[in-house]
Amino acid sequence: MEVAPLSVKLWPPSQSTRLKLVDRMTKNLVTPSIWSRKYGLLSQKEAEEDAKKIEAAAFDAANQHFAKEPDGDGSSAVQLYAKESSRLMIEVIKRGPVAKADGELSILDKLKEYDGTTFDISGDPRKEIGAGDAEKLLNLLKEPRNKYTKICFSNTSFGREAALVAEPIVSSIKNQLTEVDLSDFVAGRSEEEALEVMNIFSLALEGSVLRYLNLSNNALGEKGIRAFGALLKSQHNLEELYLINDGISEEAAKAVHELIPSTDKLRVLQFHNNMTGDEGAIAISNIVNSSPLLEDFRCSSTRVESEGGIALAKALGTCSHLKKLDLRDNMFGIEAGLALSKALSAFSDLSEIYLSYLNLEDEGCIALSNALEESAPSLEVLDMAGNEITAKAAPALASCIASKQFLAKLNLGENELKDEGAILIAKALEEGHGQLCEVDMNTNLIRRAGARRLATAVVGKPGFTLLNINGNYISDEGIDEVKDIFKNCLNVLGPLDDNDPDGDDFDDEGDEQSGHDELELESKLRGLEIKQEE
Repeated sequence: MEVAPLSVKLWPPSQSTRLKLVDRMTKNLVTPSIWSRKYGLLSQKEAEEDAKKIEAAAFDAANQHFAKEPDGDGSSAVQLYAKESSRLMIEVIKRGPVAKADGELSILDKLKEYDGTTFDISGDPRKEIGAGDAEKLLNLLKEPRNKYTKICFSNTSFGREAALVAEPIVSSIKNQLTEVDLSDFVAGRSEEEALEVMNIFSLALEGSVLRYLNLSNNALGEKGIRAFGALLKSQHNLEELYLINDGISEEAAKAVHELIPSTDKLRVLQFHNNMTGDEGAIAISNIVNSSPLLEDFRCSSTRVESEGGIALAKALGTCSHLKKLDLRDNMFGIEAGLALSKALSAFSDLSEIYLSYLNLEDEGCIALSNALEESAPSLEVLDMAGNEITAKAAPALASCIASKQFLAKLNLGENELKDEGAILIAKALEEGHGQLCEVDMNTNLIRRAGARRLATAVVGKPGFTLLNINGNYISDEGIDEVKDIFKNCLNVLGPLDDNDPDGDDFDDEGDEQSGHDELELESKLRGLEIKQEE
């Protein structure tokens, strides 16, 4: 039986996509730049109002275009939507502020957050909490009819006696709590005391109905996870779980999977900077597989290799609501990259993807670029740094980038794209991309031609804040040319102190010849047109 090919309909955009565009334009309109110095900087309130008007006008124009010339998937309507938003935003920037900047926020505005629902004793520097301190600090929690639903004890250090004082107080309000942050709250304590403190708080909070739980930065390991066993076992409604920098080994990951009774409501799951490894990743993949509502998944710097990467990729294929994916700094390799590319078709709402330092190489990069081009129409962040990507993968990568008109940050640093790849990437960024803020192409064996083309491609983008081309092989003349391109906004050009004008690691002889390098490359690249969505 033949399976019908997957059809991705790009128009109309979802309400969440429209709201994200408004948010992105608002940030651009309030970000200091060469334009704001010339025309003035909008206030937050005025920027929000203008961004909403711009988006509405751009949406109407694109909607009319789609009604008259429906093109199946709506790709041309999306491009018009992005271009019109960019054009109107430039008009607003050049118009400058209209409303008075009356001291920005009023005192009332600044106090809006303090509504009596958040009890937060975190701060800098870290506080060591003794029994007397605990009694004083937690006194407010004992007040009758208090409205606290969120407690944060992060960046403190509770000892045994302080925990015993806190136990009945915390237990008395546990039924009204929805968010608990116990990250980094036993610093400097011996393992025995730290585990006892964790167990005391776990028992005090057992039976609470939490949507948010943060146990990060506590060097938990399996012992720490099990010390929180009573709390974890009682949680059936968790939406966000953070276990960052917790020494989550294979055994600890298995303990997390064993103890949490249900993750079917989980939207955020973060395991950054642990020692999970392949077996631990397989345990985490079981959690992911049971979390169909997952929107934000982070499993970066966790020592996961190919087997674990493949398991995670397959599990992620069930998470059709994913918006942010961070798998940086693991040892996935090509096979895990290919497995992940097969899962990407499910991610129609993906806005951020971080895939740097995964040993993807050209094969993995090409597969992922092709998959991303057919999904994630509202992608804002693309990070594939440090993957040994060469110019061979540049056409697929550039085609993907050209289709992502809402892209705000692009990181392809520490690869081997050379001038050939850099020019293709620059060509992909020239058209539209009015939301673009940062491009990082450091350490890519780029010379004068590629640097100049990248600079020209991004210099006129409204709200653009950083081009990083440090660590390349740009000649002194090329550096002067790039600086001249950015002469009106040198603060946007990143540092060039690690550039090596005498770099000789290239295979292409004569690539640095003044006046000939770009013409030669343009001739080579003439047949490599960037594919647009059909």
